[in-house]
Amino acid sequence: MPNPNRGSVGFQSNEFEPEYDRPSKSELKRQSNELQKLGEQLVEAARDRVKRVEMPEDVRDAILTCQSITNHEGRRRALQFVGKKMRTLNEEEVAVIQRTIDSWKGASKAETASLHALERRRDKLLSDDTALTVLLEENPELDVQHLRTLIRNARKEVAESKPPKAFREIFQILKDLQKKKKADAAAAADDEEANDDESDDE
Repeated sequence: MPNPNRGSVGFQSNEFEPEYDRPSKSELKRQSNELQKLGEQLVEAARDRVKRVEMPEDVRDAILTCQSITNHEGRRRALQFVGKKMRTLNEEEVAVIQRTIDSWKGASKAETASLHALERRRDKLLSDDTALTVLLEENPELDVQHLRTLIRNARKEVAESKPPKAFREIFQILKDLQKKKKADAAAAADDEEANDDESDDE
């Protein structure tokens, strides 16, 4: 018996069921908004970061062009164009971009936490004399006389509301120490890996 829905051609209606799996208008709108926001996050990011993100050339060009536009209306139109370009990406391309942006956020949080830890250590050096002893035990290569002078000057700067020259220099020393420790740890990890590879070869 012919399918009453399809006239006399004899198609079965269930052949067309996949059509009903299409996203609803509200779902499409939500996806479109998410892609627009993702594009805006890329526009707000540093240019050198955007250049390293894995994405089609035309999408990257749209983002970099938008970054260079300062006129309000021109930038608004460029952002819309970025959104349009983002909607041409497939799911895997979108996932790669999202993972990259998430990694930036993670790195930024870790960086911020690290800077706060350095600030706390600097404050401790100014308020507690034993903090300098601990620092020197951990880093015997430091110039103790220079550090004592900096701490004395930094305390004076705080007390007299002077420009924080010594205050900043102490922070820089702590930051350099942290950077050196990270580099040493990375080098040690590389050496360990190289030794493991050598023992595997044997």
